[in-house]
Amino acid sequence: MAGAPILSLDPDNPDPGVVEHAAALLRRGALVAFPTETVYGLGANALDPDAVAAIYAAKGRPAWNPVIAHVPDVGAARALTRHWPAAADRLAAAFWPGPLTLVLPKAPHVPDGATAGLDAVAVRIPSHPVALALLRAAGVPIAAPSANRFTQVSPTTAQHVHASLGNRVALILDGGPCAVGIESTVVDLTGPDAVILRPGMISAADLELALHGSGTVVRTATATVSHDAPAAAARAQRSPGMADRHYAPRADVWLFDAAQQPEIDAALAARGTGAGPVTALLRTTTLSLTDGARVRMPDDPAAYARALYAALHTADAAGASLIVIERPPADDRWAGLRDRLTRAAR
Repeated sequence: MAGAPILSLDPDNPDPGVVEHAAALLRRGALVAFPTETVYGLGANALDPDAVAAIYAAKGRPAWNPVIAHVPDVGAARALTRHWPAAADRLAAAFWPGPLTLVLPKAPHVPDGATAGLDAVAVRIPSHPVALALLRAAGVPIAAPSANRFTQVSPTTAQHVHASLGNRVALILDGGPCAVGIESTVVDLTGPDAVILRPGMISAADLELALHGSGTVVRTATATVSHDAPAAAARAQRSPGMADRHYAPRADVWLFDAAQQPEIDAALAARGTGAGPVTALLRTTTLSLTDGARVRMPDDPAAYARALYAALHTADAAGASLIVIERPPADDRWAGLRDRLTRAAR
């Protein structure tokens, strides 16, 4: 198969020789895709402006969209910032390593290209053993947005990376499927509050529990910007994942609530069989499909997150022209999933 080489690693005991090979590529300014617990990341030396620029070129990512710097420990995270509030200590102790990103005032040596020109840097410690081994071996923070073309479905396997980026990357490390399955929760700590910029599988309630008694208020302030907005017209975003169309398969996406099942059945019937196959991702409903596949999605939000992107990739690979998705519940535990699906359907 043409494209970047894929090197498989035992996710629990990664081969040090393979890890050092990947780390050397990163130190030389090359791009390396690697697994995290959330999704596969497209990695580059976060302190090398040319390497960071290569991420943007490979993904077709707009300059207003910052990247997250991945580090192996809290000391390395603090080194990228010029102010580390007490709330950061609490959240790091509760959730790192893990799927939480903190936005903090950036240190002067962090290049503007990694922060969309903002005076704040996004940092996290991933929990995947391959990611941690790579970060320790590289000795530099690794900027790593999802390893796919901009607006497309994020990859949760090495094969997804290969299909999206081909030879735009020097190496793909295969550490198996991602255990979380959607991107990290992003929390801005540059002000007095803990502001959720992008919801994820660490919920507002989880954050409130970790910050209980600290005086820090948790609130949510997500944003939306046109995915094709030119750099001159779009204000830099404080978090990745704010594009109106994002996490999107090639197929069209319809979202519906369970009570709307009769309307969706009618719309599918009116669409006709010549419009192409349909994939339906369903939790509690059953739709009438004449051409396509029904996928029963889990009732548990963590299991749903692990399955979601793989289901979207599978539908695209099967040639679905339409993906119909029953919306998850409107509660805090599902907020990250509802965010991803809303952006995928635009």
